[in-house]
Amino acid sequence: MVTGVVLILAGILLLVYPQLLAIVVAGLLLVAGVLTISVARFNRRHRRHFDNPTVEFFFRY
Repeated sequence: MVTGVVLILAGILLLVYPQLLAIVVAGLLLVAGVLTISVARFNRRHRRHFDNPTVEFFFRY
C-alpha cells in the first residue's frame, strides 16, 4: 500500500515538474551502467565462462 502511495505521489510530481523525469531516467541509466561494468569486471577477474554465447558476447569486453 505504501508503494502505491509513493508511485501516485511520484506521478503527480512528474506532472508538476517534467524535468524530474529526465533526472530519474539519467540516474537509472547511470546505475545500470555502473552495474554492467561491475559485473563485467567481476567476471573478468574470476575468469568465469558461460554456456550461453550471447552472455559471452556482452561480457567479453
